[in-house]
Amino acid sequence: MPRKSEYVEYLVEMLQPLGEIRVKSMFGGWGFYADERFFAIVGDDAFYVKVDDVSRPEFDALGLKPFRFEMRGRQAVMDYYLPPAAALDDRELLCTWARKGLEAAERAAAKKKRPRGKGR
Repeated sequence: MPRKSEYVEYLVEMLQPLGEIRVKSMFGGWGFYADERFFAIVGDDAFYVKVDDVSRPEFDALGLKPFRFEMRGRQAVMDYYLPPAAALDDRELLCTWARKGLEAAERAAAKKKRPRGKGR
């Protein structure tokens, strides 16, 4: 397993108010988990938090950018956005934005658990 960078270690420390933060090496970057919810990534030495249809408008309104990568010669975009730059130096602000990612992860998990069919 690759060694965590100082940046990843810094983020783990900054995000401690969210609970126990676990990171996992994945695809050349890092995935961040809180309470077993996958809520953020580090890719290309930048921190991105999960978004969904509920939270995306707030990120878009501030002109924040999604995580993009090239796959098979094409640009792919993931549902993970940068928080405001000021958040990276402010624990409270970073946790506020990271919570949006955690909430999006919780909504995604709840969607997967909903029963299907039979008039519901």
